[in-house]
Amino acid sequence: MCIITCIHDMRYLDLKQKLKDFTLFSLEHIRKFEKSFDRRRLTEWQKKNYIKKIIKGYYIFSDVDINQNVLFLIANKIYKPSYVSFESALSFYKLIPESIYAVTSANSRNTYIFKSPYGEFIYKKIKPKLMFGYTTLMGNSCMFNIAEPEKSILDYFYIKPQLKTEDDFEELRIERDTFFEHINMKTLNKYLGLFNCKVLKRRIKRLIKYLENA
Repeated sequence: MCIITCIHDMRYLDLKQKLKDFTLFSLEHIRKFEKSFDRRRLTEWQKKNYIKKIIKGYYIFSDVDINQNVLFLIANKIYKPSYVSFESALSFYKLIPESIYAVTSANSRNTYIFKSPYGEFIYKKIKPKLMFGYTTLMGNSCMFNIAEPEKSILDYFYIKPQLKTEDDFEELRIERDTFFEHINMKTLNKYLGLFNCKVLKRRIKRLIKYLENA
């Protein structure tokens, strides 16, 4: 029994080395290196705390530090196409003061929520033509797609049509100085034009006026 266990552990270490460039991996990734891999070993490795399951079909090595960047990478990978936006992006750019515990993303498929041991991953649907204005950032060896500051504002107001008054803006608590320091008005107006929505345009202009007078 000890010999079999040692062999399995050696196979795990060998596979871990092959997957060293994958922060998040699936059975499909494993079988690129080992076609005959027995998926039951994934259960064994979970019991030994070698790996942890994020959601069905996706795993991470137990010694990986689960930080914000890793969570953003996971969000990108488990539901495609998507990019981090809305509250998560606003918080990332410090446009709002709150820390966000669920990772919120935009996608062109369906609104969906994945629950995991590391929190919730929330996906909100936008039109396929609005899947633009995001960038790829690198942090702590993780690459993830996230809305640019201007697009994160527009995405958020797009899915929150109820935000239209000064009281609404005050409750949102956008950091005025950060907004004018990091939001490029030319880019904001360019992206706003691509939304082709007069109501959204009026609300964003109202928001800017509110912030200017705050």
